[in-house]
Amino acid sequence: MILKASLSDYLSYYKDRRLITIFMLGISSGFPWVLIGSVMSAWLKDEGLSRSMIGLFGIVFGAYTINFLWSPLLDRVKLPFLTTQLGQRRSWIALCQVITALATIAMSYIVIKDNLFSAALLCFLIAAASATHDIAIDAYRIDILPENESEKATAAAAMATSGWWTGYALLGAIPFFLADSPYFDWPKIYLLLGIIMGLLVLVTLFAKEPSSQRDHVHKQLELAYQARLGNSQSVFNRVFAWFAVTLVEPFRSFFTKNGVKTALALLLFIFLFKIGESFLARMSIVFYKEIGFSNTQIGQYSKLGTGVITIIFAFLGSIFNHKYGIVKGLFISGIAMAASNLMFSWIAIAGPQEHLYAMAVVIDGFTQAWSLVAMVAFISMLCDRAFSATHYALLASLGSLGRTVMSSYSGVVIDDWLHGNWAIFFAITALMVLPSLLLLYIIRNKLFQIEMSYHASKNR
Repeated sequence: MILKASLSDYLSYYKDRRLITIFMLGISSGFPWVLIGSVMSAWLKDEGLSRSMIGLFGIVFGAYTINFLWSPLLDRVKLPFLTTQLGQRRSWIALCQVITALATIAMSYIVIKDNLFSAALLCFLIAAASATHDIAIDAYRIDILPENESEKATAAAAMATSGWWTGYALLGAIPFFLADSPYFDWPKIYLLLGIIMGLLVLVTLFAKEPSSQRDHVHKQLELAYQARLGNSQSVFNRVFAWFAVTLVEPFRSFFTKNGVKTALALLLFIFLFKIGESFLARMSIVFYKEIGFSNTQIGQYSKLGTGVITIIFAFLGSIFNHKYGIVKGLFISGIAMAASNLMFSWIAIAGPQEHLYAMAVVIDGFTQAWSLVAMVAFISMLCDRAFSATHYALLASLGSLGRTVMSSYSGVVIDDWLHGNWAIFFAITALMVLPSLLLLYIIRNKLFQIEMSYHASKNR
């Protein structure tokens, strides 16, 4: 039997400086979604672009769905000079933060309606850099807590979730408040956002690099591959062994650890779980503006309000997941997500009533927090520490697939299929969560075993 820490002991985890760093890096992870997501949608809407075009513009988020393709490089490649100064994880984070800041500042110098291609290219650069530094940040969060401190995983997930929403929602509220000011236009707002992103680099510079046995494990695996080739020290054998450990071993490790059937079921569940919420999120800003809410109201409710509520429920969700388990937390958050989406159907029918908007924010904030904390802890639990960057990126990118590429067609669905019927659109997004809950129920026993084994590591 695995003994859980008491509530007072669990709350004491949040005093850990490492968890504060995780929170601050979470801000850096969530903030770029503002730059190419809600703020970009509002700018494009104000420029008169169609809903379908705004939705398709979100294809730039595809970088988040394929970042697992280059994630092995973050486990193996050491950046010249930067790795010596900052370490493996922090060097990748800092480099990508700088690229994101510069691309954001560059966005402020273009006339977006006349240069859609340039805007899309800059958005893709931001997405690629952000998706890459997310790999390093997630790996940092896993590596910074040794296996004998696995009980802190849900607290770390709560801090990562709270940080992400602080960057996405609280900092993301700033541009919407400024947009209604006569002193700011969207280019000036992007200049300010670029400066904020640049300041977040300071967090990385003052963070502590996690210790790891990763290099030792990789070296032993390379020697094993060379031995299979006749123990030759030829250049070809060394290169082959390096690529085998970098590209093959992470995937072999994942499927060996969980079994092929369970591994495939896990991948399918992660892909399906948040797809309905993703369709809703992609069109939410367009919906708010069309239904009659102002930029200031969007900033107050969808950004500031949702951010505060999500941060509060992230900590409550982490306590529940700690006490009752991550798998049960996933069930509850899935059901809550479906109910939350129906709230938006109500607003579509009733019109721009602020009390309904406020209710939707509370419910949506609860589901966002609960589901993110559960999912982050769940994916972290499945990762092999020797390949933490690769494993987390592979699993998280599947979750992002629905949130990015597939949800880019949400505008087409509402325009061409539903002819602008928002109420039916949000009802459909509520139903999208049901297949993942059915799959979760089918594999629940295997997941309980994985969870018990994960927490047992603290007693080793």
